[in-house]
Amino acid sequence: MPVRTRVAALAALTATALALGAAATSQAGAAPGGTVQKNAAAKSASAQKKAAAPRFLAASELPPHPTGWTAGPVNDGFPEQLAYCLGEGVPAYDYRHRLFHTELDASAVQVTVVTGSAAKGKALADRLNEEIRTCAARLERLYPEIEAEGRFFGTLPVEEGATVHGLHTETSYGATDVNLLSVGRDGRTVTVVGWGRMGDFDDAPLAAFRKTAKKAVTKLY
Repeated sequence: MPVRTRVAALAALTATALALGAAATSQAGAAPGGTVQKNAAAKSASAQKKAAAPRFLAASELPPHPTGWTAGPVNDGFPEQLAYCLGEGVPAYDYRHRLFHTELDASAVQVTVVTGSAAKGKALADRLNEEIRTCAARLERLYPEIEAEGRFFGTLPVEEGATVHGLHTETSYGATDVNLLSVGRDGRTVTVVGWGRMGDFDDAPLAAFRKTAKKAVTKLY
């Protein structure tokens, strides 16, 4: 983010120096130096923030797929690919996400957000876990043609923890899909990973996804 120099304040100091004479001019001469120091500090803080930006999974870190995975760029915003469970349940934060796809029927997504504190990070992770836990019931209530089943696959011992969930849906016209989702946290940073393809729970690579979910947290910083 570019640093904004305080042009208006500096102009006011200069005008005051001209009005009050040589003594005030001397004080005004010190002001630009102070502004430079503030700008340098702001640039340093901005650089540290960028350096500490959470990292995302690479395509090779997703559950193996016969055709391999292709990773898209990291973009701002909450991904619509998770809207079926989380679209209306996520608080307003500056989310970033990356999409992944294969040449066949599998896709994946990771979304990451840095909250204001570890307490806010925990609250967000708890909220996301609750939204995922109740997703199947909400889908059946909103879409009568869908039968949905949610499963909880436990927690992972990584940083402040991660959880793994599963969701299977079947439509009245026979289409079936299975999704795996994880919510992980490292301090004030929360990440969600979603994986999906056609099929049922027997087609889901649960062991490999657990590794992916754990990697998503350990790789953040």
